[in-house]
Amino acid sequence: MNQLSRGILQLIGNTSIIALRNIVPPNGSRILLKLESENPTGSIKDRMALAMIEAAEADGRLARDGSVVEYTGGSTGVSLSLVCAVKRYPLHIVSSDAFAQEKLDHMRLLGADLQVIRSDSGRMTEKLTRDMIEAARVIAEANKGYWTDQLNNTDQLPGYHTMAEEIWDQTGGRIDGFVQSVGTAGSLRGIAEGLRRHDKQITIVAVEPSESAVLSGGPTGAHKIDGVGAGFVVPLWNDKIADQIDQVSTEEATAMAMRLAREEGLFAGTSTGANVIAALRLADQLEPNATIVTVMCDTGMKYLHTYGTRLSAQ
Repeated sequence: MNQLSRGILQLIGNTSIIALRNIVPPNGSRILLKLESENPTGSIKDRMALAMIEAAEADGRLARDGSVVEYTGGSTGVSLSLVCAVKRYPLHIVSSDAFAQEKLDHMRLLGADLQVIRSDSGRMTEKLTRDMIEAARVIAEANKGYWTDQLNNTDQLPGYHTMAEEIWDQTGGRIDGFVQSVGTAGSLRGIAEGLRRHDKQITIVAVEPSESAVLSGGPTGAHKIDGVGAGFVVPLWNDKIADQIDQVSTEEATAMAMRLAREEGLFAGTSTGANVIAALRLADQLEPNATIVTVMCDTGMKYLHTYGTRLSAQ
């Protein structure tokens, strides 16, 4: 295809994968990072947004003159805002002040109509998630819009099956472990399914906030890792997805995100920091010289204010 004729949605996917050079396990294992920050909005969620909208278009759930509704911690909303802007669908988003202001501004700039739900001191909690879901349900019912309902929507999975194929090809099939944090569980589930079609022996690790380790059977709690840890066991999750679950605190995740910027030149969000911590822990469990793939979920440019506040406090 002529590069000049390509639209922005055709640039979703086919992201690079690189090896960490300075933040490395002591046993010679490799940590490979899939750079989902290369997607048009700087997030892995571009894949799911496009997959959900195109599936709904294909079977008639989303009419040509229809509108779209979603609740979101931010990245899914930004990705849907991009897709809906290109495809000319009005978009109604429910989000919260618990999430990065940069994401809220980005959605508005792309034309989304936002309803912002107040949080408990800027923290992600189960109540906040459920309040956002209910607000989105009310809007969808009132507007007769297509509710993508990301926590329940399996249309996103093929978008992540494609990502699994990219990872398999880029590693030449040499992969011993895959690590990903859990929000909707769609990316972990889809990528795990895709990788296991090639090799059932790959160790799959789910990552969740230690302050709200509900997948591990712990109590719900509050944390500040954007885009993950809904505070309850999400519908797309099942116990067969992952071989193990790791818990990472907000403080640990944020500190690792800072290290990635300073030691690797990779400016990412806190969920990426959590992923790298869990990948390093997995390396300690596997044989020396293993290859572990994890995900740079998004760019740190989405969190400039959050990181700036932290740096000012140091």
